[in-house]
Amino acid sequence: MMLFVLTGNVQIGKTRWLQQLVGNLDAHDVPTFGVIAPGQWAPRQSPAPGEEPFDKLGIDNVLLPEGTMVPFARRADLARENGTFDEGSQAAQAELAWHISDEAIAVVNSHFAKALEKVPGGEGAKPAAPSGSLLVIDELGRLELLHDQGLTAAVALLECGPTPRFPHALAVVRDYLLPQAVQRFGAAWNGATVIGPTAQALELVESAVLGEAPAAASAAPYSSPASWRPTR
Repeated sequence: MMLFVLTGNVQIGKTRWLQQLVGNLDAHDVPTFGVIAPGQWAPRQSPAPGEEPFDKLGIDNVLLPEGTMVPFARRADLARENGTFDEGSQAAQAELAWHISDEAIAVVNSHFAKALEKVPGGEGAKPAAPSGSLLVIDELGRLELLHDQGLTAAVALLECGPTPRFPHALAVVRDYLLPQAVQRFGAAWNGATVIGPTAQALELVESAVLGEAPAAASAAPYSSPASWRPTR
């Protein structure tokens, strides 16, 4: 029973790594539940030498396992330009660089709340599902870890620790928030294994979830893959 924390700086391929993990587990008929957050990208006009050729405009949330897509976040400056910025929203009050509507947060929270109802001791607890699956949360940010807002139902699921339905979990956390995440969830999971989006980490998580071999206590250091480029 393991908690994996996938971390690193921006644009190093964390979500694409997650998509590969979910696809590999699906091929083994192992279910995943939660959310993946792919970016909305557009090519930059005449990028300068060394500058990334793509510009990140927004973030979607894909709900697992059904694959429903929820438009989740827009870059704050773009949201102001098109008149969708809500000064009273949680994201605006926290002064995030991304504008997230409270309605989008509520949709994703509702998705996690359905699972929380089935966790022993959870809200409106019902019997847990007999077979385990991997809980995936992409990602926990300042709203969740510093303000106790945002995806509160996802946080509550992690705070339950391992359960028959979710014996393993994987949460994406930006590197500067890693200490808060490990401190908050580590006790419930008897520690956390910190990983980056590498082939070695992929094998580590798959081995733990598939039960092929015990997961190592820690993963080797990682570096950003130079060949990775975002796609729209």
